[in-house]
Amino acid sequence: MQLSSGWAGCEFYYEEETDSTNLWLKRLAREGAPHGAVAMAERQTAGRGRRGNQWETLPGTAIAMSILLRPSFAPVHAPKLTLVMGLSVAQTLREEGVKAWIKWPNDVVINKKKLCGILTEMSVKTPEAIDYVIIGTGLNVNVEEFPPEVSSVATSLKLETGKDWDRMELLKKILYTFSENYEKFSETEDLSLLRDAYSGLLINRQKKVRILEDAGNWEGIARGINQEGELMVEKEDGSLTAVSAGEVSVRGLYGYI
Repeated sequence: MQLSSGWAGCEFYYEEETDSTNLWLKRLAREGAPHGAVAMAERQTAGRGRRGNQWETLPGTAIAMSILLRPSFAPVHAPKLTLVMGLSVAQTLREEGVKAWIKWPNDVVINKKKLCGILTEMSVKTPEAIDYVIIGTGLNVNVEEFPPEVSSVATSLKLETGKDWDRMELLKKILYTFSENYEKFSETEDLSLLRDAYSGLLINRQKKVRILEDAGNWEGIARGINQEGELMVEKEDGSLTAVSAGEVSVRGLYGYI
């Protein structure tokens, strides 16, 4: 099945239930699925988020999808694609009238609550050549309530707007925006053409953030990202530090005050 006329969604696979769309699409990739193939499921039994956290969806309430990419650039550039998808989701929602923001590096948030999470995985042919990249995206669309343990940090489009959303139409729009952003990324193999757009939607920007690192914690003001997708943080002495690892906590988000 074809979801769109462009390359993103050129082949579309749909199931009521799967282990996870990333795992499913990995199997399809090994069978020869093309660049731009998309897998979507109503329910995932082994959906995962960052750090292996489980992510579950109820039928009809979310967009749980993965897209397969077969880029020609070097493997070192692939992790930046997570930011490209986060930007694409946020931009699409903005075009739909929803005031979405990005929490670096790739969470999409509304009213300081998480709406969307993204997980990127890669397989390489050699240290210099990518076999495929899979970007999994979980977007809470028509979810009406969350378990008590996450209700203070998670939200959905329906809860925020009070209306039901057509998930397939929204998915098509996200894929179209992603395809445009991906072409820009591929042109430079970095985020230089997307940096201003991303930084403009960064909820961390111009705010104090706490950087949690093995060497110790420190605070500074987030100023945006650089072309590598690293968060540029200004220290008290005015110097800028590029943050690429560790967890960034933001005042007012996810219980951090």
